[in-house]
Amino acid sequence: MLELENLSIGTGPVPVVRDIDLVVEPGKVTAVLGANGAGKSELVLGVAGVLPVAGGRVRIDGTDVTGMSPDRIRGTGLAAVPEGHQTLTRLSVEDNLLAAGSFSASRDLKNVLEEVFGIFPELQERRHQIAGTLSGGQQQMLAIGHALMARPRYILIDEMSLGLAPLIIKRLVTVVQALTDRNVGVLLVEQFIEVALALADHVVVLRAGEIQLKMTPEEAAADRAALAEAYL
Repeated sequence: MLELENLSIGTGPVPVVRDIDLVVEPGKVTAVLGANGAGKSELVLGVAGVLPVAGGRVRIDGTDVTGMSPDRIRGTGLAAVPEGHQTLTRLSVEDNLLAAGSFSASRDLKNVLEEVFGIFPELQERRHQIAGTLSGGQQQMLAIGHALMARPRYILIDEMSLGLAPLIIKRLVTVVQALTDRNVGVLLVEQFIEVALALADHVVVLRAGEIQLKMTPEEAAADRAALAEAYL
C-alpha cells in the first residue's frame, strides 16, 4: 500500500496539511474531496516530494520515502500528475513522453512509450504535434502520460477533470478504471463529487488542511448532508 501516517506538509509554525492518515491500495481509488484552499494540491505535492514534509511518514509498499527527492520517489513506483495540465509545451507529444521517461530506471523506453500510446490512442495520432497546440483535454491526457512513463504502482492525479468538457471527463474516467484493472493504486483529487464517487473505493474529505470525514462512496451517496457539511 501507499501509506500516509500522521503526515503534515509545509513549512512555518502551522503546516498547510496536518496529521493526514490514509492509504491507497493497489487496484483501488482513494478520492480526496474538498473545496478550493482545502490543501488537496499541497497533499499531492508533499507526497510526491515537491513540498517539504513537516511531520509523519510516507511509505510505498513498506519502504519509507519520507523526505526523498521527487526523482527518487518516482523511482520507487509513485508518480504524480499536478494540477493544471502541465506539459513541455514547445516539444512534440512523443518528445514530452520520452523526456518524462528519461527519469525512469526502465531501459525499455520505446516499449513503455507504446504502452502509453495504447492507453491514449488520441496521443499516438498526434505524436509529432507540438504539445502547446493540443486541446486542454489532450494536454491532460499527455500530463497523465508523463506519469505513466514511470510505470508507477501508485499514481496521484490532482484535479483530473478541472476545466474539461464532460465528454473528455468521461474518457479520463475510463483511463482511471483501466489503471485499476492493471492493479495500479490511484489517489484522485477532485472538486466534482459525482466524478469522484463514480470511481472511488474510499472517500476522504479534506477541509482547512485536515481530514474531516472518511467514508465509502455508498455512504457518501446515501448521506449527502454529512458529505456537504464536511466539504464546506
